[in-house]
Amino acid sequence: MNIRSLKHFLALAETLHFGRASDECHISISALSRNIRQLEDEVGVSLFNRDNRTVTLTQEGKKFLKYARDTSNQWNMIRHELMDNSDQLHGEISLYGSVTASYSFLYELLSRFRIAYPSIEIKLRTGDPEHAIAHILDGKEDITIAARPANLPRGLAFKPLATSPLLFIAPLEQQVPNVPTLAPATSQEWANIPMILSESGVSRARVDEWFRQHGIVPRIYAQVTGNEAIVSMVSLGFGIGVVPKIVLENSPLMDRIQVLEVKPELAPYDIGLFALKKNLKNPMVEAFWNLM
Repeated sequence: MNIRSLKHFLALAETLHFGRASDECHISISALSRNIRQLEDEVGVSLFNRDNRTVTLTQEGKKFLKYARDTSNQWNMIRHELMDNSDQLHGEISLYGSVTASYSFLYELLSRFRIAYPSIEIKLRTGDPEHAIAHILDGKEDITIAARPANLPRGLAFKPLATSPLLFIAPLEQQVPNVPTLAPATSQEWANIPMILSESGVSRARVDEWFRQHGIVPRIYAQVTGNEAIVSMVSLGFGIGVVPKIVLENSPLMDRIQVLEVKPELAPYDIGLFALKKNLKNPMVEAFWNLM
């Protein structure tokens, strides 16, 4: 078994798609499929269930996934130690963040990192911010950018980058009778307004607590993943939403949205880097962490 086989396995395990995994590994689909079969022959079990439409990990594949991730991390660390005669770090780190995080933070951070460490390959994935911490805890990524939850999971390190207020937003012009363009004045008015909220995450926890404190049972019109989708739905007049200010400032729909003056305001949240504390021993992860 070689490290390349493990990297091919990891790519397929994380994408569950032969086309995307082969692109990531810069090999053909047939070569990737052949390498996976050879790996399964070596370990003596099937690691994936696959048919013409889907790819899923078997129970054995899920167990092997932890080994593959740990081994890949160990390989990167020992490789650095063996090449310690050079001041340049070599290897790969993986980052995860939302589209907004990519606009707001990662462009500057990656530019600085590339200048300081040109020999480190960076893998960047974007997705819903609610999943960012889970990606770290599951070992899928080395570093993520996300909002700090009220209770930080054990073994997780956090480095703050910025603080963003949470805003109630409404459409600039009233398009539906029960979606106002002014902040509701009473609990009854709030209860009649369709709300567009995140399915989960820090912002959802904050707004749920706000409603509880005011004795309001909100009328939830939609629960979505991704703050950008909330801005889109609010701009179309479907309801009132709650998003971080940083999302609104980076939205192309900002001119179709207005911020409601709601008192008391929602508590802001801290945005920053997350990594497993044990992974900070990895020289490349430590380099990115310390550069910030």
